[in-house]
Amino acid sequence: MIDTLSPTRSLEARANRAGGLPRFFRSGAVLLSLSILLLMIFVALAAPLIAPHPPDEARIGKSLKPISAEHWLGTDKEGRDIFSRILYGARSTLGGAALVVLISGLIGIPLGLISGFYGGWLDSLITRVWDLVLAFPPLLLAFVIVATFGRGPLTAVLALGIVYTPMISRVARSAALAERQKPYVEAARAVGSGNLRILALHIFPNCLTSLIVQATLDVGYAILDLAALSFLGLSVQPPTADWGAMLAHGQSYLFIAPNAALASGFCIMLAVVSFSLLGDGLAAYFDPRQRRGAGP
Repeated sequence: MIDTLSPTRSLEARANRAGGLPRFFRSGAVLLSLSILLLMIFVALAAPLIAPHPPDEARIGKSLKPISAEHWLGTDKEGRDIFSRILYGARSTLGGAALVVLISGLIGIPLGLISGFYGGWLDSLITRVWDLVLAFPPLLLAFVIVATFGRGPLTAVLALGIVYTPMISRVARSAALAERQKPYVEAARAVGSGNLRILALHIFPNCLTSLIVQATLDVGYAILDLAALSFLGLSVQPPTADWGAMLAHGQSYLFIAPNAALASGFCIMLAVVSFSLLGDGLAAYFDPRQRRGAGP
C-alpha cells in the first residue's frame, strides 16, 4: 500500500539506500564497532564453550594472580578467573541492556505513535506524563524504583525500562507528527483505511529508521546505567558475573591488581563506544542529506 500510494517517495528511498549501503560498510568506524559488537554477542552466547574455568569457582590459593598462560586476565580476590567471568558477564550486561530497550520500546513506541498521530488532549496527557518522568535524573529515578521494589537484575532492568520509555516515545511522536501530514496518509483514508490501519501499516514502517537509530544508542546508555546499578550493588548480586559488579569488586585492589577492575571497565567502555558509533553510522545512512554530503 505504501509503494502504490507514494511510488515516487518509495523509489527515491530505495535508490538512496542502495547507493548508501556500500558507503555505510566502507566506514571504518562502523565496521569496527559492528565487528566488536558481533564478537561480544558471540562470546556471550558461547561463554560455556569458550570459558577456560567456571566463572564462580573460588580458589583462595590463587587470589589476585597476575596475567598468565593459565589465567589470561589474572584472578580476582576470591581466585576466580577474570577472563571466564568477563565472558559470562557479557550475558548479563548485554542481555540486560537489550531487555531495557525492548521494554521501553514496547511501551514507548505505541504511546508515541498514538500521541503524535491523534494529537489533542491525548497528546497533551502523554506528553505531560513523559515530562514528569524526565524531570527526575534517570539514575536517581532508577534508584528510587529499585529501592522501592527490591534490588536485583530484574528490578533494575524494569526500572531502567521505565526511565528510558519517554526518550524513545518522544522520537516516535516526532516521527508520527511528520508522517501524518504527508499525502500518502490522505490517500490511505481515501481508499477506506481506518486510523489504526494507517498507523500500523503506513506510519509505523516509515518511522522505523528513527526508532532503530534511537534504540541502538539507547542500548549503549543502558549498558552504562546497568553497570552503574551493579557497581552500587542494586542490580546483579555476587557471585554472578557482571561487568559492573566486577568493576566494583576490583576497585578495592586497583593498585595491587589493576587487571581485576580494568578488564571489566574496558569492556564497558568498548561496548558503549561501539553502540554509539554504530548509532551514528545508522543515522548517517538513513539520512540522505548526510549520505550525499559525506566523503567515501
